[in-house]
Amino acid sequence: NVESFIRYFQTNGRKHFEKWLGRSKDYMVMLQSILKENGVPEDLSYIALIESGLNPTVRSHANAVGMWQFIKGTATRYGLRVDWWIDERMDPEKATHAAAKYFKNLYGMSDSWHLAAASYNAGEGRGPRAIKRHGTEDLWELASFKKRSLHRETREYVPKYLAALTIAKDPESYGFEPVAFNEELMYDKVRVSQATDLRVIADASGTTVEEIRRLNPELLRWFTPPNYPGYMVKIPAGKTEMYAENMSKV
Repeated sequence: NVESFIRYFQTNGRKHFEKWLGRSKDYMVMLQSILKENGVPEDLSYIALIESGLNPTVRSHANAVGMWQFIKGTATRYGLRVDWWIDERMDPEKATHAAAKYFKNLYGMSDSWHLAAASYNAGEGRGPRAIKRHGTEDLWELASFKKRSLHRETREYVPKYLAALTIAKDPESYGFEPVAFNEELMYDKVRVSQATDLRVIADASGTTVEEIRRLNPELLRWFTPPNYPGYMVKIPAGKTEMYAENMSKV
């Protein structure tokens, strides 16, 4: 239940949760504004917290990738490009837009955001099949049917999510350091018309290649992707004019 996961995050899982909270200052404001913009409850941003600890480059044993842990098939179905050059599952902004669309579809199947969260873990078919089989849309009732309806991991997924949400919204009350959301990761986006060396982009925007790679974790090579009209690369905030001026000389 929710209380036991709160206790877990305060004890055995504490180190992990502290790391997650540390990353939330970089990303949580952006995640919530994208979900809100797409008509999805902002609280679903905390699904990314338990899926990946808000790590944009993490890869699971099942080859789910990024903050929202998309497998390749789901990612491409929701408009993310995944190939040798780029893996947009690792782009926090684009992946969150894709996750918002996915949540809306899952909600459409069950009419419940809690069940949509459970289905995010179980897969699109399993939640609706369980509803049909047992004639209820109540997640807690479905969970009580044990193995016949939802796997244990899925039954525990929403309590785990609700525990993470509860602590992350008020960390001090649960013995964690407060999160400084004014330290959000900031950047500008500039259009790149062709495959461009990241070292050129870094020089033009007065920064390092390491910083360009940090801002663009989806880029898998030393170049922006070819055959991607209007690709927008992220550069440090406030550097757009400098970048445009320097690139005009290249």
